[in-house]
Amino acid sequence: MSWSPGHLAVEQEDLPRLRELLDGGYDVEDDCGDGWTLLRHAIDVEIDGHFQSGEPLHVDVTAFLLAHGADPFRDTDGVLPATEAEARGHWLAAELIRAWPPRRP
Repeated sequence: MSWSPGHLAVEQEDLPRLRELLDGGYDVEDDCGDGWTLLRHAIDVEIDGHFQSGEPLHVDVTAFLLAHGADPFRDTDGVLPATEAEARGHWLAAELIRAWPPRRP
C-alpha cells in the first residue's frame, strides 16, 4: 500500500517526522478517502505494536495527534475513534480520547 507522508510517519511511529509535517501545515485530518484518518491509523498501529511485541499499550502517537488538533469526535460510518479503540482492545486510547475536551468554536 502507498501511504501519504503523514500516514507513513504514523505507520512508522516517527514522531519527529510527524511533527515536522504538522508544523509545516500538513492536514492533521488527512485520510485515505475512506475515513482512515491519521488518528484512526495511530490507534491501529499502537494496537498492532502491542500484539506483535507483547509490550504494554502506549498512546504517544494518538496523544500527539490529539494535541495537534485531530478530531476525536469525527466518526466513520457512525463509529467514533474511542468506540473503535475500545472495541479493539486499546482501552488506553479510548480513555484518553474520552477525556479529551471538545474544541471550542
